[in-house]
Amino acid sequence: MFERRLYFHVDWAMLGAMLALCLLGLTQIYSATGGPTDTYFTQLYALGLGLVAMVVCLAVDYRSLTERSLLIYGGIVLLLVYVLFFGAVRGGSRRWIDLGAFNLQPSEFAKAALALVLAKFFSESRRDGVSRTDLLTAVALTAVPVLLIGRQPDLGTAVTLLPVLFIVVFVAGMPMRVFAIIALAGLLVAPVAWQFVLEDYQKERVVTFLDPEQDARGAGYQQIQARITVGSGGLWGKGFTRGTQGQLRFLPVAHNDFIFSVLAEEQGFAGVLVALGLYLFVIMRAIEAARLSKDRLGSYLVLGVLASFSFQVVYNITMSAGLAPVKGLTLPLMSYGGSSLIATLAGFGLILNVRMRRFTN
Repeated sequence: MFERRLYFHVDWAMLGAMLALCLLGLTQIYSATGGPTDTYFTQLYALGLGLVAMVVCLAVDYRSLTERSLLIYGGIVLLLVYVLFFGAVRGGSRRWIDLGAFNLQPSEFAKAALALVLAKFFSESRRDGVSRTDLLTAVALTAVPVLLIGRQPDLGTAVTLLPVLFIVVFVAGMPMRVFAIIALAGLLVAPVAWQFVLEDYQKERVVTFLDPEQDARGAGYQQIQARITVGSGGLWGKGFTRGTQGQLRFLPVAHNDFIFSVLAEEQGFAGVLVALGLYLFVIMRAIEAARLSKDRLGSYLVLGVLASFSFQVVYNITMSAGLAPVKGLTLPLMSYGGSSLIATLAGFGLILNVRMRRFTN
């Protein structure tokens, strides 16, 4: 458990930057939803629960958590199976467990669970590099939650688990030529996946990304409005709660998938630079935590959690700018989504945990 002397080794700078992003997200959710709505207060409550989850993940030694990684991983898999049969359905997707007071989305917690189990698995390997057996085992561990989440269907969240696998096997010693072979195989399989795996609405998103004007009032509407919203902010923005695109509801789900667009409109390029600077600072501090870790276990764990977070940040921002197909991926720490916020803060509790304990035995 938490020792008082470890208090001095907490990365307060990274924690402060994370809280600044959370507060920035709360202000933009307040603006995008029209004031102190139920959505705003739900996010506020989620922030409180997320801070509690972060403290728990910070207080318990990460080595103790990884010892129980298979139990944690198995628990998440069971929740994902439960969701497939008994989960709450919203917008045509079955992703949530209705707990009455709030809805739990287990897929958000699968990222940290996968990082824990992969870090444990590769840190115990006595081999130099990654063997074929090691790689197949890691792929199998990743494939189970990916397939379960994909069946909800939630392809966006399922894809965020893949960076966890790639970064952990890479730092564990997998040669670059294997990555090249995997990339080539992916290119060869892509036409088959397009024909038989992707749903019609997913294909439509890709097509409209290439030419959103062909269906400006339908499938391309979100992407066009997101570009307009980002561009209308100019240098200094239109001011808090004064954005026309967000306030007049031209931009759908502005408080969720497109919170970055709302920020760009109201706070302008200056506000965007502040947010990007905070994200970059958090990512760099996390990379430093991996470098300073006392063991391979800690490094693998930090990089696994960070890989999913970084991928989601980059994709959401490029999507908001119209540079990537529209996908239901939140902007971590800022977008509305209780499970996303709690899971993200819990994951960073693990990162802070590794850095804080770099001087312990």
